[in-house]
Amino acid sequence: MTDSIKYSFTKDERLCHRKRISSLFEDGMGFTCYPFRIVWKSIPLDVDFPAQVAITVTKRSFKHAVKRNLLKRRIREIYRLNKHLLYQDLNEREAQISFMIVYLPKTILKTAEMDTKLVKALRRIGTEYDKYIANIKKGDSLHYDTTD
Repeated sequence: MTDSIKYSFTKDERLCHRKRISSLFEDGMGFTCYPFRIVWKSIPLDVDFPAQVAITVTKRSFKHAVKRNLLKRRIREIYRLNKHLLYQDLNEREAQISFMIVYLPKTILKTAEMDTKLVKALRRIGTEYDKYIANIKKGDSLHYDTTD
């Protein structure tokens, strides 16, 4: 990416492959930064972006598709405006990841609150990646799941 910040959210930045999504939940690492759960996996991508993302809201928590879509739209917008923070971290580490953002609460939070929490979660992905690399260098292959 160039010095100017691009606020677009293109098809190449979205995680759409079913095999990659299922491998996230089988082999990926995860952490909870309430109200979000981030499940990620370091994987070489065939795109120019350092990350691909998918956003999900459980049907168990929100029965009506209208509410699920509202939340996904808000999360997508927050991600679009703040993804440059994540991209800077990943470009410094020369890493590529796929990750999924899962919305956990059973209520609709205010957008401002979701914004601060998602920014916190995006900043944390870099530190979780560093822990992952350190564990690989030590020869530890366990999957770590951490919370805030």
